[in-house]
Amino acid sequence: MRMLHTMLRVGNLEKSIAFYTDVLGMTLLRQSDNEEYRYTLAFVGYGAESEHTVLELTYNWDTDSYDLGNAYGHIALEVDDIYQACDKIRAKGGVISREPGPVKGGSTKIAFVRDPDNYAIELIEKKENYDTL
Repeated sequence: MRMLHTMLRVGNLEKSIAFYTDVLGMTLLRQSDNEEYRYTLAFVGYGAESEHTVLELTYNWDTDSYDLGNAYGHIALEVDDIYQACDKIRAKGGVISREPGPVKGGSTKIAFVRDPDNYAIELIEKKENYDTL
């Protein structure tokens, strides 16, 4: 088994695609409309779905916002340099909601960014050993 995708419901598909492709550097892999049930699916990611886990953005045509609830946590992305990644995201209009630095009680460098629907995305600086936070 392998993980295929994570789905997020989005209120504005164009804004979300622009954020994930322009700000976070993903590629729009495919997009399809379902006229009968009034929704559009867009899949974005860092590589082909056959080899990588991707993100499914679901846009329900008659809904422009969602209550995020309190169960959702975040999506995590690995970056080579946390400070450089945040600078690039900021320069492209992204919102850094937690500035880069070590996680509380550990040495792993993290930051958080928010997408257009206010979903949290954790950036984690690449390191060799994932055993400790």
